[in-house]
Amino acid sequence: MITKPEIDKLVKTYETVDFIKDDPIQIPHRFKNKKDIEISGFIASLVAYGRRELFIKKLNQLLEIAQNEPLNFIENFEPKILENFNYRFGKPEDFSAIFSILKDLYTKDGGLEELFKYGHSQDKLFETVTDYFYAKTSKNLGQGFYFMIPNPRKGGAMKRMCMYLRWLVRKGPVDFGIWNFMKPSELYIPLDIHVGRISRNMGLLSRKANDFKSVIEITENLKQFDPNDPIKYDFAMFGYGVNQEK
Repeated sequence: MITKPEIDKLVKTYETVDFIKDDPIQIPHRFKNKKDIEISGFIASLVAYGRRELFIKKLNQLLEIAQNEPLNFIENFEPKILENFNYRFGKPEDFSAIFSILKDLYTKDGGLEELFKYGHSQDKLFETVTDYFYAKTSKNLGQGFYFMIPNPRKGGAMKRMCMYLRWLVRKGPVDFGIWNFMKPSELYIPLDIHVGRISRNMGLLSRKANDFKSVIEITENLKQFDPNDPIKYDFAMFGYGVNQEK
């Protein structure tokens, strides 16, 4: 297994403001208002898959549609404003459904922080969030909606939702730390193919599948280095990958 001095050095090198400009977290960093940050961050996390330059281009396009006012865009959302906006699996009707549900959430039920907070209090964090979206949508939506809002009961890694929580709960030069209903020690590592490969190279993961059981295994191993803030090592995973590519 990688040593604590080695992995701490990677965090120190890569958890810097310079990290923001090439990462999807650049989207919520454009805003100061708390609800603008959490809404734009949530939307950014939904489409943070595929080639980075492509989904960031799409997010910039969406912000133009929203006139760079995420909260106002959601609270007054009308499907026609999207026209034919899409990204890979996500078709206009998928985005329209998600934004319409967010409109309900912000105008009637308090917003994303309240939803995640309630899920956390019930010890069913991801299930509560996805159930809220599933309960408010029609049954004829396609793959895009369920890819962007995946079902945690299927055992997947929930990578983008874990990433979103890191952004909002952790406090640092990159992450916002504006949600305090849960501790950084309760976060899970955002796991994708890249992080899975690096975790195995570091000796942090023995499982072959990139599923939620692997998320738990990696996270528990990272707690050996820092039990209070294990997910800061997400930056070390990134840095380790960059160094390997040199």
